[in-house]
Amino acid sequence: MQIRIAGLVPESYVDGDGIRFAVFMQGCLHNCKGCHNPQTHALDGGKLIDTDEIIAAVKKNSLLDGITLTGGEPLLQIEAATELARVAKSLGLTVWCYTGYVFEQLPENSATLLDYVDVLIDGEYIEDLRDLNLQFRGSSNQRIIDVKKTRDQNKIIPWSLIGG
Repeated sequence: MQIRIAGLVPESYVDGDGIRFAVFMQGCLHNCKGCHNPQTHALDGGKLIDTDEIIAAVKKNSLLDGITLTGGEPLLQIEAATELARVAKSLGLTVWCYTGYVFEQLPENSATLLDYVDVLIDGEYIEDLRDLNLQFRGSSNQRIIDVKKTRDQNKIIPWSLIGG
C-alpha cells in the first residue's frame, strides 16, 4: 500500500514513550499557526513509498517499543495509517498517533485505526498555549489519551506513564 510521507525517524525518543519508529505522514489541512512541521502540510509534498518498506525497517530494530504516526495529519491517509498500526500491534509494539482532531470529533472512518492505537494525542497545536514543559505535546489544549480505556469507559481517560 502506498503512503505519502514527509520523513521517517527510525529511533525517536520524543514522539511517545520509549524508543519509537516515527512516521511523519505528509499532508495536513489544520495549518496550525506556529506548527513545528509546516513542511508536512502540502498534500502533494513529501514522497510516496510502500508501507511494506516501513514495516521492513520496523522489523529490523528489536529495540523498538513502538511506532508513532505523526505528521502532517495521519487521519488523511487513514488506510495506510491503519495498516501500519495493525502490523505494529501484531509485532507486539505499541502505537501512538498524533492528530489535530479532538477525540470527540474524529472522522467516522477512524474507528478501525483506533482498534490498534494505544495512545492518541489530540487537538490542534495552539501557539498561544505553547508550553515547553509538557510531555509529548506542544500546547496545553492537546491531550494524551489512553484509547482503550477511553473507549471502554466512554469518556476521555488520560494516558499515564504509570500503568500507562
